[in-house]
Parts: sequence; structure tokens; C-alpha cells
Amino acid sequence: MPTQEQPSLIVRQKSPQNTEFPFASLSDWLIPTGLFFVRNHFPAPDLDARDWRLHVGGAVERPIELDLDSIKAMRSTTLTAVVECAGNGRVYYVPPKEGLQWQNGAVGNAAWTGVLLREILEMAGVKRTAREVLLVGADSGVVDTNRKTASPGPIAFARSLPLEKAIADSTILAYSMNEEPLTRDHGYPLRAVVGGWYGMAWVKWITHITVLEQPFLGYWQARDYFRWERNLGEPRLVPLAEMEVKAQIARPVQGARLIAGQPYRIFGAAWSGEAAIRQVEVCTGDGRGWREARLLETEHPFAWRLWEYMWTPQEVGPYKLRCRAIDGAGCVQPDLQRSDCESYAANWIVPVEVTVVPEPQTYEEEFVI
Repeated sequence: MPTQEQPSLIVRQKSPQNTEFPFASLSDWLIPTGLFFVRNHFPAPDLDARDWRLHVGGAVERPIELDLDSIKAMRSTTLTAVVECAGNGRVYYVPPKEGLQWQNGAVGNAAWTGVLLREILEMAGVKRTAREVLLVGADSGVVDTNRKTASPGPIAFARSLPLEKAIADSTILAYSMNEEPLTRDHGYPLRAVVGGWYGMAWVKWITHITVLEQPFLGYWQARDYFRWERNLGEPRLVPLAEMEVKAQIARPVQGARLIAGQPYRIFGAAWSGEAAIRQVEVCTGDGRGWREARLLETEHPFAWRLWEYMWTPQEVGPYKLRCRAIDGAGCVQPDLQRSDCESYAANWIVPVEVTVVPEPQTYEEEFVI
């Protein structure tokens, strides 16, 4: 239940349910399941694990069908990983973009337990001609009825992974989140966890895995969740994949009033795609430029890093607090939004505006009768 100290999820859409973690309440490395953001394209299916089956086929030597008990009997692995909705931060686009108006909280870090997708594929025997692995969820519906972008009737949510990512140690099929069974909204009984990639690749309620010999050009790959790439001259469409390097300030919050001469903790989280976070820098707008923040916790591949910077403002007035992350591949969080990402990958620096005020004076209360 929400309390004064711990607010509830922010509802961005009632049906299907889409809720955002109140990022200003960030305190722990792992986000509790009950506060983890929820991104649903269609109503969450109500699946019974006793009837549910995982079907694996396509370009394999031995098509197989597995129940949940069989998967749980396999060697388990736990991956602590951050997942960010590709539309997180969309509210900051200028001019505004279509889509759910996420602020900062369509992101979270959790411990996921399941089996390596690679080991499932090995059971089926992937053919040498394989190029991609298609993951299909049990959720389905019609998209954008009567619009140019409408789906061809009801479709399932489905995304493919390149074979090299599908067989990586960072890709698992999870049945547990934070040491508890998956909830319905988080993909029960089985979902994909794709470390370093945006959330559209983390297909929930998986029922079918199909190994493909050609690139997948389904709705969620070719008509949605893509960006423009300009490295070949004319821009071309490419599916979204890795998360972009990013840091966000959780506290102080937007509009906070801070007292001059008192120390304050600027605190937040940072993450990237396949590369680890190497540095977070903070600029407080007091003329001293960028200064290095302290990374907290130990480094875990594909998990986020919490960070802090202690600041004692001396002068009263307005300030714009900024942070930026740098990852191990040398990628630096940009200052400005880019024009080639459609309405996704909003990873540019968004300032938090605060006001520093003199130390408040106290007055003895006066009562007029």
C-alpha cells in the first residue's frame, strides 16, 4: 500500500494497464515487484501454468514442447538486469510525440531467475542456416484501428533477436522476479530477459519460439519500435535494440527549495546497453563545470548503477542540476534530443530545476482573536 514515504505507481493508461515507477522515490538497487513499471500493449492474458506450454520450432532439428515444470527442472541462472521501456522519457520530446507520455519511471532493475534461452535452443538443435530467434507472447489484439499504421487484424506481440544475442549469457527465459514467481503483469509464467536491450525485446507470456532463416519483418519489428540510421547516406529504418547510455536524477525533485549553506545529496541511477557504466558526472550550474559523482554498489553486467554527489550551494537563486553518464564503450549521454529516434530512446540530459533560498527565519506564532 502507498504511504507518505512510498508513493504508488503512476497510472499512464488504465486499459490496458500501463503504470510508471515514481522515480523520485528511488532508494534501493532492486525495485520491488509491486513498484516495478508495467508496459502492456494488450490486456494481460490470464494463463494457467498447468495448461501452458512452450513450443519451439522453425529451423531446428527437433521441434519440442515444454511445460513449466520441465523448464524449472533445468539448470537455473539469475541475471540482475535493468529494463527500460523504449518510450521512457517521451514526455520531454519537443514538439510532443505520440505514445504513452512516460516521464522517468518506465525503467527498473530486478533479479530475474530462469534458464538460458541458449539451452532451450540446444535441446531443439538449431540448424546452421538460422539467423534469428522469434519470441511470441500470448497477448494479442488489434493495433491502431482505422489508421494508416493499423495491424492486419488481431496480432500477437512478437519480436525477434539475432541468433548471437539469443544464445548469449545475457538472454534468459525467466519464471521468477526478485525471488518470487512472476506476476501476471510481469509475464507469468515465462518471459524473456534480454540484458542491455530495450523492453520491447523482453517479450512477456511467451508461448512460441521460432528459429528463423530470414529477418523477421512483423508488425513490432518493422512498423513499430524502430529508428532511423544515417550511416549509409540516406536514412534507413532499423529495429530498436540496445539501450542508450543514460543517467537520471531522482532527488532533489523538480522544483525543490534548498537552503543555502546546507549539504544536499544529488542521487540517481545510470545504465547503458551492452557496455557497463564507467562514470557519472554532475553539473550544478554554479560555474564549476562537470564534476564526478560517486558510483554506488558494485558493478554487475547489465544492471544499473546508483550514484550520488554531495553539493553545498552557497548562493541563493535558481539552479539547473544536470547529470550525464559515460559507459565503457566511450558513449556519452547527449545534451540534446536527436531527430532520428522517432518517439523513442529519449536519453538526452533533462535538467532538474531547484531554487536555493536563505536559511528560513522562525517567528513566534501570533493569534488574532
